[in-house]
Amino acid sequence: MPHARNRNPSPIPEVTWDTGLKEMNETWKGAIACLGVAVFFVMTIGIIYWQVVDQPNKNWILRGTFSGLIWERRTHSLVIQTLMEDRTYVEIDVGNVGNPDVEVPFVRNLCWLNKTEFCYTWDSVAEVMISLEVSEDAETECYSMAWTPVNCHVELKDCFSMANVSWYGGANVQGQTWPINDQNITMQPYVVSNLKDAPSGYGSPLERYFLGSSGVTVLVSPDIPVQLGLDCRQQFCLKSLPSMERLPLQYTVCVARNVKAAHLEAVQQLSELSRELPNMKTLWLPFWKFLTNVDTGPKVEKELRTFSNRLRRHQLGEGVISLNEHSTTLLSEMDHDYLNSRKRGMSKRLTRDLPLVKLLNISITLSPFLGVDTTQFHTSLTDGTEDFWLSLPSAAQGKLIPVLTQWRGKFCVKLNLTNPAAVSWFLDRVESLQAHLGMEYVVLEGGEGNLFEEQALRTPMALSGDKYIELLADMATSIGDSTIMTAGTRSSHMPLFIKMAPLQSDWSPTGLRAIIPSLLHHALVGYNFLIPDAVGGSLSGDLVTDKELFIRWLEIAAFLPVLSFHTPPWVFGEDQVLNLTQIYITKHQTDVVPLLEKYAEEWQLTGNPIYRPLWWLSPSDPMTFTADDQFLIGDEVLVAPIVEKGAVQRDIYLPDGGFQWQDSQSEQVFDGGTFLEDFPVPLEEVAVFLRRS
Repeated sequence: MPHARNRNPSPIPEVTWDTGLKEMNETWKGAIACLGVAVFFVMTIGIIYWQVVDQPNKNWILRGTFSGLIWERRTHSLVIQTLMEDRTYVEIDVGNVGNPDVEVPFVRNLCWLNKTEFCYTWDSVAEVMISLEVSEDAETECYSMAWTPVNCHVELKDCFSMANVSWYGGANVQGQTWPINDQNITMQPYVVSNLKDAPSGYGSPLERYFLGSSGVTVLVSPDIPVQLGLDCRQQFCLKSLPSMERLPLQYTVCVARNVKAAHLEAVQQLSELSRELPNMKTLWLPFWKFLTNVDTGPKVEKELRTFSNRLRRHQLGEGVISLNEHSTTLLSEMDHDYLNSRKRGMSKRLTRDLPLVKLLNISITLSPFLGVDTTQFHTSLTDGTEDFWLSLPSAAQGKLIPVLTQWRGKFCVKLNLTNPAAVSWFLDRVESLQAHLGMEYVVLEGGEGNLFEEQALRTPMALSGDKYIELLADMATSIGDSTIMTAGTRSSHMPLFIKMAPLQSDWSPTGLRAIIPSLLHHALVGYNFLIPDAVGGSLSGDLVTDKELFIRWLEIAAFLPVLSFHTPPWVFGEDQVLNLTQIYITKHQTDVVPLLEKYAEEWQLTGNPIYRPLWWLSPSDPMTFTADDQFLIGDEVLVAPIVEKGAVQRDIYLPDGGFQWQDSQSEQVFDGGTFLEDFPVPLEEVAVFLRRS
């Protein structure tokens, strides 16, 4: 047997290394594991610290040439600032998207490698896409916002802060203010309503356009239903409607160097259609409301003769006598044989007994409503023309059933303006009235409101929102350029007049105080050719008894496009009121109308308003942002009337634009930027300043 050699002759005992190595490996593994846990713990603490403490409160989302969009993580707001962060244009609170109690630390752009678009999905609630567009001259930068809910139960809501920004535009409301910061209106569908029936709603004109004094505009998508609410001096909010169709919330925010520059750019986006002038000779004629309670056509004719003779006797000149819908109906139903017999039997001596309506300049009032007790309506049900009226198909037979509503206290149906045959029938009716009555002016009222939505019925797509008013405006242009509408939206470019909502006969914010804010609102959103409410107010329907109110109202009205009267000046029984009425009618015709004609041409070419706020001449002056009792006609006349009862002096601010202003009464000249304290304005006068270069 071979001898086994000793492999360890050393006296040191042999160590079993395998066992020790295993023991050491286990020890090191534990240590490494502990170290890993510690490192992970430290990293977690670091991340939490970075997110909560060390991370900036805002992240830049998009950058333009002079502005940028920022995400404010703690306030859940989108903020547009200058790149130098020395000026904020607008702050948009989007806190209702997702959970407002949870901070969103960082918003990551999912539109990879795209510097002009931003995409993000918000807590699986809504998707947002923001696009940046820079104008060629780099004067304006626009951010198009599109929020889309991921399910049909989501209601999107974005709120625009009023902090340090005066906002203008939107819709006319009862007690109109300038700016709109002092308005307080609950969230509701953003559509035109009749303010007499719904005083807490939105009136006419209504546009989806808002302008901020910081040089920002908000243009809301025109074809998507939306709700709007205003929180006094806090914010105004846009809100989507919940729908199975997952309706988006879309709007565009544009910024410019100042409020005027922002508006000039927005005007081009508001209407790309060419602007047309209405019948400009209308501006020369005062409108006189015809008040009568008679119940037959011949009696209306007799009262018209009496009223016309009285106007001539008081030397109030040529004008337009305005008939309401009731008087219009009575005249239109006068027996033609009666008229013809009078014509056949008249002598030269009785020539003046001809039906006076054909010899007078009158305006008639029509509406798209037809009483269900009329022969015309019953005929339509039997001759197969029931589709002339807004209808719904019956469930059983599919036959159209006209939708009933109320107008002037009677049950009626409403003209279906989506039916060309129905529109032709209405236009034929107007043409017949023109031949019968010889009138030139037609007032179309009753376009406000949505018949289907008011009765919780399914609305046809062609009539959603305010589309009925748009269709009514289209029909109005077919009648002629002397047509007057009581409601307007997306029709400022058309050759039509729009009637201002009636006001209270008092000195309150819903009376005299509302005239100038309402005037500036109409002009800003494009409706320069308005028929203002009657001197003294007409909402109550009563005659004005406050002589001072009538005179101060008259002084303002003389500088508006048209002079309109509800209360005849002779009811006061004083020569003072009658003489002042004659004086201001003449002043309107000789001084104001030529000026309006001049700036009407500028409006047609550029879209610049005829009536302008003070910031138009000094767009960076905060003093001009809230001036609600002065206005400009073009760039050359400043009007500062009295709007407080008993006042015979007032404070006046003359905007600075590198020029001077001359008092039209004393001819005294003042520098721009001057604040005139307690400037005297006697009862029979109005403060007017003329620009001097």
